[in-house]
Amino acid sequence: MLLFTPGPTPVPEAVRLAMAEPTLHHRTPEFEAIFKEARESLIKLFGMDDAIMIAGSGTAAMEASIINLCKGKALTVNAGKFGERFGKIVKAHGKELVELKYEWNTPASVEDVLKALDEHSDIDTFAIQVCESAGGLRHPVEEIAAAIKAKNPNIMVIADGITAVAVEPIDVSNIDILITGSQKALMLPPGLAMLGLSFAAIERIGKGSGYYLNLASELAKQRKNTTAYTAATTLIIGLNKIFELIEKSGGMELLYRRTAVRSKALLAALQAIGLEIYPKAPAKAMATIIDPNAEDIRKLLKTKYSVNVAGGQDHLKGKIFRINNMGLIETNEMLWVVDSIESALADLGRRVYSGEATKIFSQTLREELA
Repeated sequence: MLLFTPGPTPVPEAVRLAMAEPTLHHRTPEFEAIFKEARESLIKLFGMDDAIMIAGSGTAAMEASIINLCKGKALTVNAGKFGERFGKIVKAHGKELVELKYEWNTPASVEDVLKALDEHSDIDTFAIQVCESAGGLRHPVEEIAAAIKAKNPNIMVIADGITAVAVEPIDVSNIDILITGSQKALMLPPGLAMLGLSFAAIERIGKGSGYYLNLASELAKQRKNTTAYTAATTLIIGLNKIFELIEKSGGMELLYRRTAVRSKALLAALQAIGLEIYPKAPAKAMATIIDPNAEDIRKLLKTKYSVNVAGGQDHLKGKIFRINNMGLIETNEMLWVVDSIESALADLGRRVYSGEATKIFSQTLREELA
């Protein structure tokens, strides 16, 4: 079965083998050296002033960001399940919430954000997804963050990059916390949350808030190459291995280029066989198709063609399917996926199979990589 859901993504064999080595105790010089290597790689990946790893899902990093940065009132963007989650976290901690709501295919606008800031001058934190994976939408995060900082540099900007970090370059000039999770483009099992921090964020955190998710106490420990609480040792070993694999495959810049080209080829192939792209601003992390036969296509892909893709949630349940484009994906595997989708459409009597999807995918790939 080919796993092509936009998280969890497949874990490469070399990473699985690295994580299968005998377990190390986390309070040892041996593990501290491993942790130091991972931390340095993360800081470089984020392109930020510091970084923290937390044993937990990406939601742990979202919650840590809110409780440590937001002092009173937050502005959040809700264009999907994960933007909605930011709002729920804000309210769960008794802080005031201003929420901008959009349909799941519609990106947030600079104008709407600035208008909300004009109406609520006491907002101190802004939170948004880079890629809202519920619909495969890319928000113009960098543009919005720049506008916020130009208006009030004291407002903290939190960017959820869980399905964007290691997918595409992100301009962090105006971002204070950038979040990612292990089970996406970094191709690890779930359970490791990671945060890049600006100096401004570190200053705002001060002594930190909370207990387990106190970023101040965690950062103090991690700067000494250890953790405040038990580290996710196996996942951190795997993280070093995936960074090694990325480097061996040509480095991060080449991974970004390949991901972008593959995204373009994937969207072109799907449109060539008559499918409709859902988001108005598609993220490079995945392709999202809206289709009346979405569930029938998903079922055929899984049962007949051994391809597992994700469906939709809430009002999009049964209406969309989402295909992963994160990580070190082999071209032959993506070719199988697009060919299987065209075959499924033929099975449903929607079109006569012609191999058009693989033709357009391959042609686009060749043109872009020439």
